[in-house]
Amino acid sequence: MEKPTSKTLTIMIPVYRMHSQLFNNMLDGIREADAQKRLDNKTNHFTWMVGNLVNCRYWMANVLGIDKTDPHEDIFKDAKTLDTDIQYPSLEELKTEWHKISPLLYQKLLSVEEVELSQPYAFGMNVPYVEENKLNMLGMGMDRESYLFGQWGLMRRALAYEGVRYDLDDGLNY
Repeated sequence: MEKPTSKTLTIMIPVYRMHSQLFNNMLDGIREADAQKRLDNKTNHFTWMVGNLVNCRYWMANVLGIDKTDPHEDIFKDAKTLDTDIQYPSLEELKTEWHKISPLLYQKLLSVEEVELSQPYAFGMNVPYVEENKLNMLGMGMDRESYLFGQWGLMRRALAYEGVRYDLDDGLNY
């Protein structure tokens, strides 16, 4: 495994890479016909969850100065609530975006310096015990990803798909 410049990110890099692996595993076998199903009209659907994950990666990339914009930002930015009246992109479109931004963000995570991670980054949550800086923003982004993967896991089972596998793709190096 490549070593990050920042010792602080040594903990985050394996989680990031596992999330990259889980993304493909979570989508494995999901039919587009099921992608917008909801449970009792109370849950988010797969497409919304996938779009939010992709948007989260774009957001973390932006925190670190990568000037790329999620093409579906208008429907996913800031974890925008599910809107049953709009046409969401296909899972394939979202998967393509995930695999565009993820290697760029990974390379930045490997090269970012401690001094940049400690730079202030206001996020307006006003949590007294969370310093508003880039490092903590990345941590919150990774937490958001974990939360969404948990939702995916439950939805897979609720829609009668097998549970997620933890098979690894050695060719996926981000």
